[in-house]
Amino acid sequence: MREIGQPRIVVIGGGTGLPVLLRGLKQYPVDITAIVTVADDGGSSGRIREDMHIPPPGDIRNVLAALSDVEPLVEEMFQHRFNTSNELSGHSLGNLILAAMTSITGNFVHAIQEMSKVLNVRGKVLPAANQSVVLNAEMEDGTIVSGESKIPYSGKRIKKVFLTPNNIRPLPETIQAIRQADLIIIGPGSLYTSILPNLLVPRLGDEVCRTQAKKVYICNLMTQAGETNGFSASDHVRAIYDHMSCAFINTILVNNVEVPQDVQLRYNEELAHPVQYDMPQLSDLGIDVVHADIAYLENGALRHDPKKVAKILYNLLIAETNKRYEA
Repeated sequence: MREIGQPRIVVIGGGTGLPVLLRGLKQYPVDITAIVTVADDGGSSGRIREDMHIPPPGDIRNVLAALSDVEPLVEEMFQHRFNTSNELSGHSLGNLILAAMTSITGNFVHAIQEMSKVLNVRGKVLPAANQSVVLNAEMEDGTIVSGESKIPYSGKRIKKVFLTPNNIRPLPETIQAIRQADLIIIGPGSLYTSILPNLLVPRLGDEVCRTQAKKVYICNLMTQAGETNGFSASDHVRAIYDHMSCAFINTILVNNVEVPQDVQLRYNEELAHPVQYDMPQLSDLGIDVVHADIAYLENGALRHDPKKVAKILYNLLIAETNKRYEA
């Protein structure tokens, strides 16, 4: 039998969905490791990536802020984005601090570790790789689009995505965290540009396939123009499986409450629609479906409710760890 301690959760993703989830999970007595994409090439992150030849810090910054335990003003300062007429315009202070810390320590991962101490981060934050990666998409017409920020605006349907260069390696810490996890959470986040860039890192996706931990996929609430137009919940899962060497998802978490009509109309302008959870197709894939009211409105945008989602995940985790410790 394993020694009983805090159960271990590994969360894999990026974008705006991951920090929301982590703010809920950190309220529970769990050991959290967040594995975060480094494929971003737009905005402040893209400029720092290009100028300093380091991994893009933006998604990492948001996760550090979400897991931090500091005074609200300190977090606000870390997240502050300059709106000026000079070179600082558009940059977030946290991105600049991570870039400076990388320059001081000589290593992006060490910079994250030092910032985690400064921000009193509850958990461990790891980049999917300790280098910049380029996300490429092969479209259904055979054309290739390179760059995470360009893919959704190509006007074409994605066939598959892949990473370059060819020598990408995961951190040993990410492999160890996956192997030791009791629960692995995928998402929420942009399917092709936030979720898959992590799973496509060599060995990282293979370890997710091999681990005995329960794997939960948090399905997006809305489709995303340029990525998942018309996708159902099972379409999201199949797209992940098409890029992986195994069918690994045990459970999917979906929203079962109808999105208000006025909200749908606003999203229609962005060519986005509620993701339908198609129970028969998900059952055919052998996936347990957990459906609940897990959405709320924030400044007119539909978000996963961090408290509700975290409670569901924690209950799944406790049930799973009880099984494993009794084995």
